[in-house]
Amino acid sequence: MTKISELPLHFQYRKFLREYPNLFTFDERKALKKLLEDYYLGNKFNINHKGLTISDKLSVSEIVLKEVGLGKSAVISILLHDLVENKLLTVEQVEAEFHSQVASIIQGILRVRELYQRNTSLETENFRKLLLTFAEDIRVILIIIAEQLQVMRTLDNFPEENRQNIARECSFLYAPLAHRMGLYAIKTELEDLSLKHTNRDIYREIAHKLNETKRSRDKYIHEFITPLKEKLSEPGFSFEIKGRTKSIHSIYNKIKKQNTPFENIYDLFAIRIIFDVAPEKEKAACWQAYSIVADLYQPNPKRLRDWLSIPKSNGYESLHTTVLGPQGKWVEVQIRTVRMDEVAEKGLAAHWKYKGIKGESGMDNWLKNIREILENPELNAVDFMDEFKLNLYDKEVFVFTPNGDLHKLPKGATALDFAFSIHSGLGAKCVGAKVNGKNVPIKYVLNNGDQLEVLTSPTQKPNSAWLNIVTTSKAKNKIRQALKEVEYKDAEIGRETLVRRFKNWKIELDEGKLSKLAKKKGFKTVSDFYQEIAQEKLDVLAVRDAYLDLEKKETSPEQTENRSAESFSKEAHSVENFGKDDVLVIGQDLKNVDFKLSKCCNPIYGDDVFGFVSVVGGIKIHRTDCPNAPQMIARFGYRIVKARWSGKSVGSQYPITLHIVGHDDIGIVTNITSLISKEKDITLRSISIDTNAGLFQGNLTIMVSDTKNLEAIVKKIKQVKGVKSVSR
Repeated sequence: MTKISELPLHFQYRKFLREYPNLFTFDERKALKKLLEDYYLGNKFNINHKGLTISDKLSVSEIVLKEVGLGKSAVISILLHDLVENKLLTVEQVEAEFHSQVASIIQGILRVRELYQRNTSLETENFRKLLLTFAEDIRVILIIIAEQLQVMRTLDNFPEENRQNIARECSFLYAPLAHRMGLYAIKTELEDLSLKHTNRDIYREIAHKLNETKRSRDKYIHEFITPLKEKLSEPGFSFEIKGRTKSIHSIYNKIKKQNTPFENIYDLFAIRIIFDVAPEKEKAACWQAYSIVADLYQPNPKRLRDWLSIPKSNGYESLHTTVLGPQGKWVEVQIRTVRMDEVAEKGLAAHWKYKGIKGESGMDNWLKNIREILENPELNAVDFMDEFKLNLYDKEVFVFTPNGDLHKLPKGATALDFAFSIHSGLGAKCVGAKVNGKNVPIKYVLNNGDQLEVLTSPTQKPNSAWLNIVTTSKAKNKIRQALKEVEYKDAEIGRETLVRRFKNWKIELDEGKLSKLAKKKGFKTVSDFYQEIAQEKLDVLAVRDAYLDLEKKETSPEQTENRSAESFSKEAHSVENFGKDDVLVIGQDLKNVDFKLSKCCNPIYGDDVFGFVSVVGGIKIHRTDCPNAPQMIARFGYRIVKARWSGKSVGSQYPITLHIVGHDDIGIVTNITSLISKEKDITLRSISIDTNAGLFQGNLTIMVSDTKNLEAIVKKIKQVKGVKSVSR
């Protein structure tokens, strides 16, 4: 079948109309024909900010119709927004000719376009505005995702220097957005295409091996499905069964996570059972199918996922189970209906289509959370990205109030998160909770099915340690706001105290001199200086003496001159300016530079590292192979500092977590811990082990002095009988 994009331009548009004969009314067709013939098809302009031609626009229109499930308002917006941007058409004309919805969508797309034209790297402030636009009209984000999919499908046509940045941006922003919108098919394709351009060798290798094993995989799927079809036919349901090979990106993630070769990945595919039944019979049909599957093949009870009873917040519904198939292989089986399958593939648009059948999705709540993140001006760039990404993925835990009301929170949320989710005032006064009748602290991590009652105290106040306890953006924002209010009040009290005392001493207070004094004493802001006075950490008498000394030095010409020369000499040595060719040398002798080792990759002496200058001050040290490195380098290259370790590591030890996979043999854990205990320069801090289907997976946290020690202990652990892999 000939693709639309392969035809001449006029024919492409006519073919598009023939494929969707009922999409537009006669008047809409007539109006569109005039506009498109005058401008697009007349080639007055033919390319937009992302390099998309009118041909691509028709392809994007097909994506939103077939793969996303939007309607004509979205298509008209896609076709006309360039005309509005180029002032060949006004928003008012669009609204008069078509519909106010079209005008609203076009305005949203143009706001996004402005941001791209200003800076394609998506600076933080632009990123906030971009998301705020998304939050105003969901269709805008769905169209932007469709545009990005078309860009990725045609990325080979782009200059080589642009491909890497586009692919990386797709991976860390657009694929997670598609996932959050419930567009699983598009999310998977975006991830695969991103991997194809950022790591071609890995992509080709996995694709080649998948192709090589296709025949044996198809044979196994047929062997698995045949008896299942016979059993499922007996109740008389209309159904379809198909095998689905997992995406290259997900296989690559498994290879990395399990630190194992392609040949050891057992779950390369999943079986999907799709019923065509009336809405009132959906759950019964799915559970009956599960019963038949479980009778035929041994299920793994730990791998049952029930999204029928409580769907995901993006509307996803399905029943997942993992069973032991022929030849002793574990196989994932997904059970759903035609409606559920369409929602799974087309996400929100399909959910709206069936809104009368099922209740509201959690999307409104998600957008509310996004707005709360956007409205917090105190969040720096990296924290902002982390907060946003936390809200993209919908791994959830379901808990109940004492009255039985259901609440969804992110997996890993605490009792304090729950309190803030009910009301910010409740969260601020929270001292703990009663979970299933037992008292627990505020840091208690919630489990599915917990019933919570929040315990409060009128004297309780938020403190900075709470930020490490909570995981939700709402709780973090409310805590930060409360801390800012406390800091502001303290600063006001400190200032009033100082002004009053200086007045009593008949000393004229100069704000400029006081600012210099604060900086001289090591405070980042005068506010911090005032807070120390309010909290009585600074003696007011000492402040007075220091202020008078500073005043004397500034009024003495000789002192001023001497001080200038001296300060110039000192500052030349104390201030670190990191240029492109400068290298930060990390070691115990490093002074005047605030640096910390990043927790996301835990660098140790000997690792290849770089520095990242944080907004709040200080430098965070990351490994060059840190999972966050590509994103930081792509988006914040101007804040990257070259770094290396000093000559030798003396007396320092670093925590390292090793992931170990092996056979579940008797004594293997004892052998590993015994081995570590015999090492002089290595200590064991913690160990956690989980066994499943004859395999064990464990995490060991050890203290080591450098990479040489680490490599030695890893080599020894690998030699322990039964150990399959050891990874950092």
